[in-house]
This record gives sequence, structure tokens and C-alpha cells, in this order.
Amino acid sequence: MDSFPAYGGPPVAVVGNGPVGQTTALLLARWGIPVVLLDARPERDAVGSKAICQQRDVLDVWAAVGAGRIAEEGLTWDTARTFHRDRELFSWSFTDRGHSPLPPFVNLSQCRSEQILDEALAAEPRIDVRWGHEVTAIGQDDRTVLLTCATAAGEVRVEAAYAVAAAGARGDRIRDLLGVDFAGHSFDDRFLICDIRADLPGWETERRFHFDPEWNPGRQVLIHPCPDSTFRIDWQVPADFDLDAEDADGRLDARIRAIIGDRAYEIVWRSVYRFHSRCVDRMRVGRVLLAGDCAHLVAPFGARGLNSGVADAENAAWKLAFVLHGWAPEELLDSYHHERSAAARENLAVTGDTMRFLVPRTEDERRARERVLEQARDDAEARARVDSGRFAEPYWYVDSPLTTTDPDRPFGGRPPRGEMPTVVPGVLIPDAPVAVAERPGLTRLRQLVRDGLLALTTTGVDTAEVGRVLAETTDAPRRVLRLADIDEHGTLTTALNTRPSETWLLRPDGHIAAVVPSNPADALAPAVRRVLGHAH
Repeated sequence: MDSFPAYGGPPVAVVGNGPVGQTTALLLARWGIPVVLLDARPERDAVGSKAICQQRDVLDVWAAVGAGRIAEEGLTWDTARTFHRDRELFSWSFTDRGHSPLPPFVNLSQCRSEQILDEALAAEPRIDVRWGHEVTAIGQDDRTVLLTCATAAGEVRVEAAYAVAAAGARGDRIRDLLGVDFAGHSFDDRFLICDIRADLPGWETERRFHFDPEWNPGRQVLIHPCPDSTFRIDWQVPADFDLDAEDADGRLDARIRAIIGDRAYEIVWRSVYRFHSRCVDRMRVGRVLLAGDCAHLVAPFGARGLNSGVADAENAAWKLAFVLHGWAPEELLDSYHHERSAAARENLAVTGDTMRFLVPRTEDERRARERVLEQARDDAEARARVDSGRFAEPYWYVDSPLTTTDPDRPFGGRPPRGEMPTVVPGVLIPDAPVAVAERPGLTRLRQLVRDGLLALTTTGVDTAEVGRVLAETTDAPRRVLRLADIDEHGTLTTALNTRPSETWLLRPDGHIAAVVPSNPADALAPAVRRVLGHAH
């Protein structure tokens, strides 16, 4: 694949040095784009577990930017168990069409993930990290963004080609400066979160969700394993819950011992949260893209917050890089809002359903939920209606303006819990073992996709013709590979359900842009122009 040409223009500013901002900066630098990474805090606050569940496709992104140790250090789990009172209702495990070597999920505290990402930032000369820079004004014209920052040394101005606002849930000032609406609502019930260190044999690889246990009657408890014999416990608690009072009179200790028994334990961290469901009305404001919690907030059941934010980062990074390198028109950035706001709405819908099941709004809803839970003890259909959180999954861009649909491969809609969707245009391609002769250290398909456009051909396709069409259509980095040459064991071919005489066009984030039948002279060029945001 072609090497990236030098980019000589102004940097991209990333506002917010949390995991989404860190990932955005690292991905842009990987594309050869200089970055100024700004954060209002004087330094990183490494406290608490915060977001702990990292999904396979996010681990893949982090591996691509030099943070593969997150997957290595994280505790792998693959089974989700759901209980009602004293009885287990069901359990399920994740599927993987491509048999990726990466685990479906790992649990690792956000502060440790940030430390590993910081090490990758420090090794990247294109990234200028600036703590203590609070953005107080944003101006922009048709060429640049001008950020005014308050610092301990006085006012500083940062000029950038574009900016990504990843300032987190408390990014109110950034949202106000951009004039975006952040509509939604907050849930009345609160959630007590404790990280405890204890020896709990048999709990190390399972997520456990308890409806109405005797030790938290009428509410829920969630237990997640983490590295170093640490477990995160979430209790749903009333709106007037007082953590300090519970700690002082021994009720907090009783809560913990009701779960773990008479074992020694240590509280590593604790906090009380109220969850929110909100989304900005625009994720692109001129030359500024909003990402992560700065753009959308969802309840944490299903781990859709940070994982979705990293997907924002990758979507923004490749599109900004293609525009700045001159490989795509600026109109490509319009698709950022289209794709990622649709993903945010999906997350809001999924987590909203979960919260309505966890926190019924009326007595009728509460009785209906109780009936479902009782029936689920013996009824498979009722078990399917028990909602303890649908876990994070990559969004499917089947309705994106960048996707060329295939009438022979219709999208089947949201797949069952724990399953992957049928592989069609718009869906993220499954990771799979591959072997590429000129790159012996490369072992996974996803390691190929982030260098530009990738065309995979099946039997009966003239690959030289595919290469010619790509070269005539775009200056972007590109590669053409025969599936038969890289898919030694047929895993990828089976996962895709390929047919003879097809060309599979992949975006730089691994989503399938098009499946072009027969030889590509007529159909491939329009698909390439579409995925790059050119007017049709």
C-alpha cells in the first residue's frame, strides 16, 4: 500500500485528553497529521475504575496505535449470567464470525487504559500534549479553527485546521461555545459503585447481573471482575442514598458482605452516580467535530459509552486525514454526523430500553417486569425479554451515504444478544487470521484495513483491472488482495459468505463500503467515489 505523503498544514486540535481524545490524537498521528491535544486539567486524575469494559473492536483500534497492552493486561471475560432473586435465569456468551485472536471483552480500569495510551502519546512526536489549557472561545472561518485557552501563564491561542471536541460529559462550555443542544433526561435512581479487592474463586471470567436479590430488594446489582482480584459492584440505590452515612454506620460493609460472605476485602474506590441519556443535535459544527461523552451520554449498562466514543474517534480520524491529505473533498466530513449520530441514537434506544426495564416508571410497568422475570424461570420466550443490558457492538452504516447497498445482501436488523450481524455493506468486517507474503508479521485482517482503501477479490476477478480502476479513481492509499492468497484456512471466506467474481471494498475503519459483482469496470469506480464523499 502507498506510504502517506507529508502533510504540511496546521495541526488538528483535540480538546479533551481522556480515552476518546487520546485515541483521536493517536489515530490522526498515525495518518501523518500533527495534533495539539488540549485539556483544562493541570494533570491526569488517576482515580477510580470509571469505564472498565473494553470491546474487541476497540481493543483492535488501540492495538493499531501502540496500546495493545490494554488487551494484554485486561481481564478477559466471555460469559454473562443473569439472576432473579436466588435463581439463575440464563447465561450467554459472545460469538465471533471471524475467530479473532482478540477477546470479546476485557475489563480494565479506565485510569490504567489512560496510562497505557499516555505512553503511546509520549512516543509520538507529532502530538503536542498541553495540560492546563481551558478552551474559553472558539472561532472559525473557511480555513482554520482558532481556540482561545486560559492557562496559568495567561491567554494562549491555538490555530488548527480542524478540531475534535472530546471534552467528556462535563464539556458544557465547549457545547455552549459551539451552540449545540444537548437534549435528553437524567434518571432519578442512583447507582453506588465500589471497586473491592477480594478472593472470589469462580467469578473471574463472568459478568453477573442480579434482579431483586435479597441483599438489595426491589433493585439490581451488577458484578464485574477486574484484574488483580478486583471486582466492581454496582448497586441500584434510592435517589436519597447517602454513602457517607452508610459507611459510618456499617451498612456499606453489610452490603458488601451480603455478596461476598465472610471474606477479607479492601475497598479500592467508591462513588455514587446518576445516569443520563443525552445527545447533541449536531456532531459537526463547521470545522469542529464532537465525539464521545461530549456528544452523547448513555446509561452504562452494556458498556456503550467509552466503546462508542472510540468508534467516534476512528470515524473522525480517517475522514479528517483523507480531507487534509487531499484524498477526499471536505464534504466527506458531513458523513461523520450522519454515521455517528445514528450510532448514538441506537445506543440511546438500547440503553433506554434497559433503563426502563431496570427502573420501571409506573406501578403497572413494575408489575409487568415482575411477571416477565417470574416467567423467565421456565419460559425461553420470556427470557428473551429480560433486559440486563445489551453489550456494546460496532454500529452498522447500512444507511450511510458512503455505503453502496447490495440488494442481494439485505441487512437483517439488530442481531440477537451476543451475536454479530450478517456481513453486508455497511457492517464492520469480521477480524480473521490472514497471511500476507510481503508482511510476515501481520496475522489479522484488521491489521490491513487501516492503511487506506482495501479491495478483496474472489475467484474470477481480474485483480489488475481492480487496481487500475482504483488508481484512476483516487489518489488515496489503496491495496488489492485476492482472498484466496491471504485466507489460508477459509475462515474469512466463510464469514463473508463470498461468491465468485466479487470485489469487496473496505473503508479505512474496516466497514464494508460495497460488494461489487463481476468485473469492476462499471460498478467499482462509483462505489469508490461514494465512500470518499464525492457528489453522485
